[in-house]
Amino acid sequence: MVQTRVDRKRIYAEKQQAEVDALVNQGVILCGNAFSTVLFLKGDPGPQDGNGKTLFTGPDGKALQASLRALGYDPAGWCGVASWNTQGESLDPTLLRQTIAALDPQTVIIVDDTAAAVMREAYAEELSALDDFSCAMLQPGAIAYICGMRVMNLGGFEASLNDAHEKQIMWARLKELPPEVAPY
Repeated sequence: MVQTRVDRKRIYAEKQQAEVDALVNQGVILCGNAFSTVLFLKGDPGPQDGNGKTLFTGPDGKALQASLRALGYDPAGWCGVASWNTQGESLDPTLLRQTIAALDPQTVIIVDDTAAAVMREAYAEELSALDDFSCAMLQPGAIAYICGMRVMNLGGFEASLNDAHEKQIMWARLKELPPEVAPY
């Protein structure tokens, strides 16, 4: 049987939907586009996050999306993952790895230190192999390359929105992550 391009796209979309559904059934909290180049990983639910059940619906989400647009990313080219599950517990490291592998982003932007700690646990082996200590520890602003992804910890993005100087620091960090493909 000859498959057309449309058939292959449909099969791929169905496979991705099945993987996302399986993650949600395991308690993973997701938002955005499952076919994204950028994944935001959040560790601390904010006041707009619906008791930890929704992500990036408040000022942090609007600011991150505006930043991506300003950098030339596809406006719909992002997804968000909570580093806690629907029961409010930290995601199991294996489940976080499974989630990131299923979403297959080019860039992971960690928005706070709680999420950075979960990411360090999930990717401990890969991070320990890095020569640069700041990258291995996912220190804010350092860009680590692990498993084919660029990974940066912004270090307190949501809290920075209330301080003009801190917002400038976050913007400077985000500018270090331009799209890896042609701008949108």
